Amino acid sequence: MTTEAIQRVQEGLAAAVDPAVRQRIGETLKQLATITVEHSEPKASGGLRRFVLRSLIHAFFRVRVENLERLPQKPAILAVNHLHHIDPFLLLGEIPAQPYYYILGDARTLYNKWWKRLILSFAGGVIPLERMWKEEFAVIAEAKAGRQDLLELATAIEQNVPTGRDIQTLRQIDRIVLAILARGDGIVLFPEGRLGETEGKLHVPLKRGTVIYALKSGVPIVPIALIGTHDLYLRKELTIRFGQPLYFSPVTTPKRQEVDAVVLAVQDAMLALLPTNYQEPTGPKLLRNFLNHLFW
Repeated sequence: MTTEAIQRVQEGLAAAVDPAVRQRIGETLKQLATITVEHSEPKASGGLRRFVLRSLIHAFFRVRVENLERLPQKPAILAVNHLHHIDPFLLLGEIPAQPYYYILGDARTLYNKWWKRLILSFAGGVIPLERMWKEEFAVIAEAKAGRQDLLELATAIEQNVPTGRDIQTLRQIDRIVLAILARGDGIVLFPEGRLGETEGKLHVPLKRGTVIYALKSGVPIVPIALIGTHDLYLRKELTIRFGQPLYFSPVTTPKRQEVDAVVLAVQDAMLALLPTNYQEPTGPKLLRNFLNHLFW
Protein backbone atom coordinates (compact mmCIF):
# COMPACT_ATOMS: atom_id res chain seq x y z
CA MET A 1 0.00 0.00 0.00
CA THR A 2 1.38 3.38 -1.01
CA THR A 3 1.05 6.49 1.14
CA GLU A 4 -1.25 8.00 -1.50
CA ALA A 5 -3.53 4.93 -1.46
CA ILE A 6 -3.80 5.00 2.33
CA GLN A 7 -4.60 8.72 2.24
CA ARG A 8 -7.35 8.07 -0.33
CA VAL A 9 -8.81 5.36 1.92
CA GLN A 10 -8.76 7.71 4.91
CA GLU A 11 -10.56 10.41 2.92
CA GLY A 12 -13.05 7.83 1.66
CA LEU A 13 -13.75 6.68 5.21
CA ALA A 14 -14.30 10.28 6.28
CA ALA A 15 -16.90 10.63 3.51
CA ALA A 16 -18.57 7.36 4.55
CA VAL A 17 -19.23 8.66 8.07
CA ASP A 18 -19.95 12.28 7.10
CA PRO A 19 -23.58 13.05 8.15
CA ALA A 20 -24.08 15.32 5.10
CA VAL A 21 -23.04 12.53 2.76
CA ARG A 22 -25.17 9.96 4.57
CA GLN A 23 -28.20 12.25 4.41
CA ARG A 24 -27.79 12.96 0.70
CA ILE A 25 -27.44 9.26 -0.15
CA GLY A 26 -30.49 8.34 1.93
CA GLU A 27 -32.70 11.05 0.48
CA THR A 28 -31.69 10.26 -3.10
CA LEU A 29 -32.29 6.52 -2.80
CA LYS A 30 -35.67 7.16 -1.15
CA GLN A 31 -36.72 9.35 -4.09
CA LEU A 32 -35.40 6.89 -6.66
CA ALA A 33 -37.21 3.98 -5.03
CA THR A 34 -40.54 5.54 -6.07
CA ILE A 35 -39.64 5.93 -9.75
CA THR A 36 -42.08 4.39 -12.18
CA VAL A 37 -43.04 5.15 -15.77
CA GLU A 38 -45.50 7.77 -14.49
CA HIS A 39 -43.65 9.07 -11.41
CA SER A 40 -40.30 10.81 -11.45
CA GLU A 41 -37.95 12.19 -8.83
CA PRO A 42 -37.72 15.97 -8.32
CA LYS A 43 -34.95 17.30 -10.56
CA ALA A 44 -33.85 20.30 -12.55
CA SER A 45 -34.33 20.33 -16.31
CA GLY A 46 -31.66 18.65 -18.37
CA GLY A 47 -30.90 22.00 -19.99
CA LEU A 48 -30.27 23.77 -16.69
CA ARG A 49 -28.11 20.91 -15.41
CA ARG A 50 -26.11 20.96 -18.63
CA PHE A 51 -25.60 24.74 -18.41
CA VAL A 52 -24.36 24.65 -14.80
CA LEU A 53 -21.94 21.75 -15.30
CA ARG A 54 -20.74 23.01 -18.67
CA SER A 55 -20.02 26.44 -17.19
CA LEU A 56 -18.04 24.90 -14.33
CA ILE A 57 -15.94 22.59 -16.53
CA HIS A 58 -15.26 25.17 -19.23
CA ALA A 59 -14.01 27.64 -16.62
CA PHE A 60 -10.98 25.39 -16.09
CA PHE A 61 -10.57 23.21 -19.19
CA ARG A 62 -10.84 23.12 -22.97
CA VAL A 63 -13.33 20.46 -24.05
CA ARG A 64 -13.36 18.67 -27.39
CA VAL A 65 -16.40 16.61 -28.38
CA GLU A 66 -16.06 14.19 -31.30
CA ASN A 67 -18.91 12.54 -33.23
CA LEU A 68 -21.72 13.72 -30.97
CA GLU A 69 -24.10 13.09 -33.90
CA ARG A 70 -23.68 9.36 -33.23
CA LEU A 71 -25.64 9.69 -29.99
CA PRO A 72 -29.22 8.53 -30.71
CA GLN A 73 -32.03 10.99 -30.02
CA LYS A 74 -33.69 8.37 -27.86
CA PRO A 75 -32.82 6.58 -24.59
CA ALA A 76 -29.55 4.69 -24.54
CA ILE A 77 -26.95 3.33 -22.17
CA LEU A 78 -23.67 5.22 -22.44
CA ALA A 79 -20.71 2.90 -21.73
CA VAL A 80 -17.75 5.07 -20.76
CA ASN A 81 -14.18 4.45 -19.64
CA HIS A 82 -13.33 5.97 -16.26
CA LEU A 83 -10.12 7.87 -15.48
CA HIS A 84 -11.09 10.52 -12.92
CA HIS A 85 -13.98 11.64 -10.74
CA ILE A 86 -14.53 14.58 -13.06
CA ASP A 87 -15.81 12.15 -15.73
CA PRO A 88 -19.55 12.14 -14.90
CA PHE A 89 -19.65 15.93 -14.55
CA LEU A 90 -17.79 16.36 -17.85
CA LEU A 91 -20.23 14.07 -19.66
CA LEU A 92 -23.40 15.59 -18.26
CA GLY A 93 -22.12 19.01 -19.25
CA GLU A 94 -21.78 18.03 -22.92
CA ILE A 95 -24.51 15.54 -23.85
CA PRO A 96 -27.90 16.89 -25.00
CA ALA A 97 -30.50 17.78 -22.40
CA GLN A 98 -33.01 15.29 -23.83
CA PRO A 99 -33.40 12.45 -23.23
CA TYR A 100 -32.52 12.97 -19.59
CA TYR A 101 -29.51 10.92 -18.52
CA TYR A 102 -28.83 9.49 -15.08
CA ILE A 103 -25.37 8.67 -13.74
CA LEU A 104 -24.86 5.41 -11.83
CA GLY A 105 -21.77 6.16 -9.78
CA ASP A 106 -19.92 5.72 -6.53
CA ALA A 107 -21.90 7.50 -3.82
CA ARG A 108 -18.97 8.85 -1.85
CA THR A 109 -17.11 10.32 -4.82
CA LEU A 110 -20.32 11.95 -6.04
CA TYR A 111 -21.19 13.52 -2.69
CA ASN A 112 -17.86 13.93 -0.87
CA LYS A 113 -17.55 17.67 -1.66
CA TRP A 114 -20.02 20.35 -0.61
CA TRP A 115 -20.20 21.80 -4.12
CA LYS A 116 -21.01 18.38 -5.60
CA ARG A 117 -23.84 17.90 -3.10
CA LEU A 118 -25.11 21.41 -3.85
CA ILE A 119 -25.20 20.89 -7.63
CA LEU A 120 -26.55 17.35 -7.53
CA SER A 121 -29.16 18.09 -4.85
CA PHE A 122 -31.06 20.39 -7.21
CA ALA A 123 -29.98 18.80 -10.49
CA GLY A 124 -30.90 15.20 -9.64
CA GLY A 125 -30.02 12.53 -12.15
CA VAL A 126 -27.75 10.49 -9.88
CA ILE A 127 -28.06 6.88 -8.75
CA PRO A 128 -25.61 6.62 -5.82
CA LEU A 129 -24.00 3.21 -5.44
CA GLU A 130 -22.55 2.45 -2.01
CA ARG A 131 -19.63 0.08 -2.35
CA MET A 132 -16.19 -0.66 -0.98
CA TRP A 133 -13.20 0.48 -3.04
CA LYS A 134 -10.39 -1.78 -4.17
CA GLU A 135 -8.01 0.21 -1.96
CA GLU A 136 -10.24 -0.48 1.03
CA PHE A 137 -10.30 -4.20 0.34
CA ALA A 138 -6.50 -3.99 0.09
CA VAL A 139 -6.21 -2.29 3.49
CA ILE A 140 -8.35 -5.00 5.09
CA ALA A 141 -6.26 -7.72 3.45
CA GLU A 142 -3.00 -6.10 4.59
CA ALA A 143 -4.29 -5.75 8.15
CA LYS A 144 -5.31 -9.41 8.25
CA ALA A 145 -1.85 -10.33 6.92
CA GLY A 146 -0.20 -8.62 9.90
CA ARG A 147 0.03 -4.88 9.15
CA GLN A 148 -0.65 -3.61 12.67
CA ASP A 149 -0.47 0.02 11.51
CA LEU A 150 -3.53 -0.59 9.30
CA LEU A 151 -5.60 -2.55 11.82
CA GLU A 152 -7.58 0.41 13.17
CA LEU A 153 -8.27 1.73 9.68
CA ALA A 154 -9.35 -1.70 8.44
CA THR A 155 -11.73 -2.14 11.38
CA ALA A 156 -13.31 1.26 10.75
CA ILE A 157 -13.81 0.39 7.06
CA GLU A 158 -15.53 -2.89 7.89
CA GLN A 159 -17.82 -1.14 10.36
CA ASN A 160 -18.78 1.86 8.23
CA VAL A 161 -18.45 1.04 4.51
CA PRO A 162 -20.99 -1.23 2.78
CA THR A 163 -19.42 -3.70 0.36
CA GLY A 164 -22.18 -3.10 -2.21
CA ARG A 165 -22.28 -6.80 -2.98
CA ASP A 166 -25.32 -7.80 -0.95
CA ILE A 167 -28.34 -9.04 -2.88
CA GLN A 168 -30.71 -6.41 -1.49
CA THR A 169 -28.54 -3.51 -2.71
CA LEU A 170 -27.98 -5.06 -6.13
CA ARG A 171 -31.70 -5.72 -6.63
CA GLN A 172 -32.57 -2.18 -5.55
CA ILE A 173 -30.17 -0.70 -8.11
CA ASP A 174 -31.47 -3.06 -10.82
CA ARG A 175 -35.07 -1.98 -10.19
CA ILE A 176 -34.16 1.71 -10.34
CA VAL A 177 -32.11 1.41 -13.55
CA LEU A 178 -34.71 -0.65 -15.43
CA ALA A 179 -37.52 1.70 -14.31
CA ILE A 180 -35.57 4.71 -15.60
CA LEU A 181 -34.96 3.07 -18.97
CA ALA A 182 -38.58 1.89 -19.22
CA ARG A 183 -39.92 5.41 -18.90
CA GLY A 184 -37.66 6.83 -21.62
CA ASP A 185 -34.62 8.21 -19.80
CA GLY A 186 -31.01 7.13 -20.32
CA ILE A 187 -28.17 5.87 -18.11
CA VAL A 188 -24.44 6.62 -18.03
CA LEU A 189 -22.41 3.63 -16.80
CA PHE A 190 -18.71 3.01 -16.25
CA PRO A 191 -18.44 -0.72 -17.01
CA GLU A 192 -14.83 -1.05 -15.86
CA GLY A 193 -16.21 -0.90 -12.31
CA ARG A 194 -13.19 1.09 -11.12
CA LEU A 195 -10.96 4.01 -11.98
CA GLY A 196 -8.47 3.39 -14.75
CA GLU A 197 -4.81 4.07 -14.08
CA THR A 198 -3.48 4.82 -17.58
CA GLU A 199 -4.66 6.90 -20.53
CA GLY A 200 -5.60 4.77 -23.52
CA LYS A 201 -6.06 1.61 -21.46
CA LEU A 202 -9.25 -0.21 -20.47
CA HIS A 203 -9.58 -2.34 -17.36
CA VAL A 204 -10.98 -5.64 -18.66
CA PRO A 205 -13.00 -7.76 -18.49
CA LEU A 206 -15.84 -5.28 -18.26
CA LYS A 207 -18.59 -5.78 -15.69
CA ARG A 208 -21.71 -7.47 -17.07
CA GLY A 209 -24.30 -5.08 -15.61
CA THR A 210 -24.22 -2.67 -18.55
CA VAL A 211 -25.00 -5.45 -21.02
CA ILE A 212 -27.69 -7.04 -18.85
CA TYR A 213 -29.52 -3.71 -18.55
CA ALA A 214 -29.33 -3.20 -22.33
CA LEU A 215 -30.61 -6.68 -23.16
CA LYS A 216 -33.46 -6.50 -20.65
CA SER A 217 -34.58 -3.01 -21.69
CA GLY A 218 -33.91 -3.20 -25.43
CA VAL A 219 -32.06 0.14 -25.54
CA PRO A 220 -28.78 0.55 -27.47
CA ILE A 221 -25.34 0.86 -25.89
CA VAL A 222 -23.24 3.80 -27.03
CA PRO A 223 -19.48 3.32 -26.42
CA ILE A 224 -17.66 6.50 -25.38
CA ALA A 225 -14.00 7.24 -24.77
CA LEU A 226 -12.81 9.94 -22.39
CA ILE A 227 -9.29 11.14 -23.13
CA GLY A 228 -7.11 13.42 -21.02
CA THR A 229 -9.00 13.32 -17.72
CA HIS A 230 -6.54 11.15 -15.78
CA ASP A 231 -4.39 14.15 -14.81
CA LEU A 232 -5.98 17.60 -14.61
CA TYR A 233 -4.53 21.10 -14.88
CA LEU A 234 -5.66 24.51 -16.06
CA ARG A 235 -6.75 24.75 -19.73
CA LYS A 236 -5.94 21.15 -20.48
CA GLU A 237 -7.90 19.68 -23.42
CA LEU A 238 -10.34 16.96 -22.39
CA THR A 239 -11.86 14.86 -25.17
CA ILE A 240 -15.18 13.01 -25.36
CA ARG A 241 -15.26 10.62 -28.32
CA PHE A 242 -18.58 8.94 -29.25
CA GLY A 243 -18.74 5.58 -31.00
CA GLN A 244 -21.47 4.05 -33.13
CA PRO A 245 -24.48 2.77 -31.15
CA LEU A 246 -24.67 -0.99 -30.65
CA TYR A 247 -28.12 -2.52 -30.98
CA PHE A 248 -29.20 -5.89 -29.57
CA SER A 249 -32.44 -7.85 -29.53
CA PRO A 250 -34.17 -7.56 -26.14
CA VAL A 251 -34.06 -10.64 -23.92
CA THR A 252 -36.16 -10.99 -20.78
CA THR A 253 -33.73 -13.38 -19.12
CA PRO A 254 -30.32 -13.11 -20.78
CA LYS A 255 -28.19 -16.24 -20.73
CA ARG A 256 -24.57 -16.12 -19.61
CA GLN A 257 -23.30 -16.93 -23.10
CA GLU A 258 -25.38 -14.12 -24.65
CA VAL A 259 -24.18 -11.62 -22.06
CA ASP A 260 -20.51 -12.56 -22.48
CA ALA A 261 -20.72 -12.19 -26.27
CA VAL A 262 -22.17 -8.69 -25.99
CA VAL A 263 -19.61 -7.73 -23.31
CA LEU A 264 -16.85 -8.56 -25.79
CA ALA A 265 -18.55 -6.48 -28.49
CA VAL A 266 -18.84 -3.47 -26.17
CA GLN A 267 -15.28 -3.95 -24.96
CA ASP A 268 -13.93 -3.99 -28.54
CA ALA A 269 -15.95 -0.90 -29.44
CA MET A 270 -14.62 1.04 -26.45
CA LEU A 271 -11.02 -0.03 -27.11
CA ALA A 272 -11.30 1.11 -30.74
CA LEU A 273 -12.10 4.65 -29.54
CA LEU A 274 -9.13 4.97 -27.19
CA PRO A 275 -5.81 6.42 -28.38
CA THR A 276 -3.04 3.87 -28.91
CA ASN A 277 -0.19 6.33 -28.45
CA TYR A 278 -1.44 8.91 -25.96
CA GLN A 279 1.19 11.48 -24.98
CA GLU A 280 0.61 13.72 -22.00
CA PRO A 281 1.10 17.36 -23.08
CA THR A 282 4.34 19.00 -21.96
CA GLY A 283 4.77 22.45 -20.51
CA PRO A 284 3.51 24.14 -17.34
CA LYS A 285 0.65 22.43 -15.52
CA LEU A 286 -0.98 25.24 -13.61
CA LEU A 287 -3.31 24.42 -10.68
CA ARG A 288 -2.59 20.70 -11.14
CA ASN A 289 -2.85 19.74 -7.46
CA PHE A 290 -5.81 22.02 -6.85
CA LEU A 291 -7.89 20.74 -9.79
CA ASN A 292 -7.13 17.06 -9.24
CA HIS A 293 -8.18 17.37 -5.61
CA LEU A 294 -11.17 19.60 -6.40
CA PHE A 295 -12.75 16.97 -8.64
CA TRP A 296 -11.66 13.98 -6.53
